[in-house]
Amino acid sequence: MNNIRFFRERLMLWFAQNHRPLPWKGEKDPYKIWLSEIILQQTRVEQGLPYYQRFIARYPHIRDLAAAPEDELLKLWEGLGYYSRARNLHATAKYIAFERNGIFPDTFEALRSLKGVGDYTAAAIASFAFNLPYAVLDGNVFRVIARFFGIETPVNAPEAKKEFAAIAQQLLDPDRPGDFNQAMMDFGATHCTPQQPGCPLCPLQTECVAFRTGKAGVLPVKTKAPARKERFFIYLVINYHENTLLKKRVEKDIWRNLYEFPLLETGTLPTDNQAIIRLLTEHFFPAGLPQGAVIDGISKPYRQTLTHRVVSAVFCELTFAENPPEFVFNEYPFEDCIAVSKAELKKNMAVPRIIDWYLQERSLTLRLI
Repeated sequence: MNNIRFFRERLMLWFAQNHRPLPWKGEKDPYKIWLSEIILQQTRVEQGLPYYQRFIARYPHIRDLAAAPEDELLKLWEGLGYYSRARNLHATAKYIAFERNGIFPDTFEALRSLKGVGDYTAAAIASFAFNLPYAVLDGNVFRVIARFFGIETPVNAPEAKKEFAAIAQQLLDPDRPGDFNQAMMDFGATHCTPQQPGCPLCPLQTECVAFRTGKAGVLPVKTKAPARKERFFIYLVINYHENTLLKKRVEKDIWRNLYEFPLLETGTLPTDNQAIIRLLTEHFFPAGLPQGAVIDGISKPYRQTLTHRVVSAVFCELTFAENPPEFVFNEYPFEDCIAVSKAELKKNMAVPRIIDWYLQERSLTLRLI
């Protein structure tokens, strides 16, 4: 490609004048680079930055992260979503701390073998920490390449990764791979943006196919994703004094190892409050509501969109004036539940985002029946 030199020179000149000041930029400690990259997977920089700062403050070295209890780590991760990233983060920290004496691998292949590390993250660590010539390929890089070269292959097509990775590797400056990779990501994130890219002032415009053909608004091409599966949850929030019941999700499913209220999953979400009460009573209390239990209210519906599914949930509050009968703690479907204080729940228990939204808005959303 005759325009590789043009691309490199113009991009690096732009980067020298426009790079974003972020705490992990210029960092050579592979632990901090790895941590930032895991946090930023499927997360905007603006959202991930405070999490990175909190993690570094709490776990300044990888051994600190490895020694942390999982519940503590998940609570610190709360709000970022994609909790498998946090579990993989913990597993990799333990492996490096305890089996590699705290020393990170320094080759692309060894980095790629770490749990939770894919091609992109391995290339980022390899280039930033060890100055190895591996090009990163994230959404920003896909967009820049698609527009500059006028590539109409859908970026989510099976063959796209190989095609775009080969071009990214050709573009890479082998003498400054870390800086070049950072420049590509910064350029895509702040200049060659998805909406309203800065084409009129773009340093690459004279050779950019999308600019010359007026296709910046349609590139990159992406095929329509399949419809997400819908799931419907009815949560039973049992209150007595200042306590509530929680259960840890341990199955191989969404939100694994997070805490939630006792749950009934249904095929649809009833809009009638009495229908919700009837379903909950039949599932949790087939003999009828225990003496002293009062249903205080039912929340509005909450809706959380995940990668492959959409979860809709309502929360039904049930209050005991005194301690619940023993069976509430010891028999199905409460046998795996634990009683925690509301203060403990807020401070130490990691919950799915949909539950966190409910807890934050609880005083506004409950309505008396």
